[in-house]
Amino acid sequence: MDFFNRLKKKKMRVLELPKWGAYLRGEWESHFAAHLNDAEKRIIHLNSSNGYLWHLFSYEKKKCFDGDDAEEAFNLEQKNKCYIFYQHWDYALLVENASRLCASDLGDETDIYVVDKDFRWTFVITHETGWCGPYFSRKDK
Repeated sequence: MDFFNRLKKKKMRVLELPKWGAYLRGEWESHFAAHLNDAEKRIIHLNSSNGYLWHLFSYEKKKCFDGDDAEEAFNLEQKNKCYIFYQHWDYALLVENASRLCASDLGDETDIYVVDKDFRWTFVITHETGWCGPYFSRKDK
């Protein structure tokens, strides 16, 4: 995986978590979308089979940075340990020594989520970047 090797070349410790995707998506939802009830989540297709967690931002249900501002916020955020996971794939990574992780490291990845290990902030690249996203948000916003 080119993405995996790109991170390792930057002297980050990268651990593969092959079946953690569903767990991390659930944690992401519980940390960033806890203010929505089940009906509100259904309306924005947050966790349906054809939905996306990032709909939380595209439907403006949570404050966030968008586009270049999101990339800048992510690049400036202090990072130590991060999870990286996908919307439709259960493969995930734990990245340690992530201080040099930046938006450009994610390359052409889409529907990918980066979150710090304590779920305090998240960075999301969508398959509709340019129209929707990328997004950056903090849990407390």
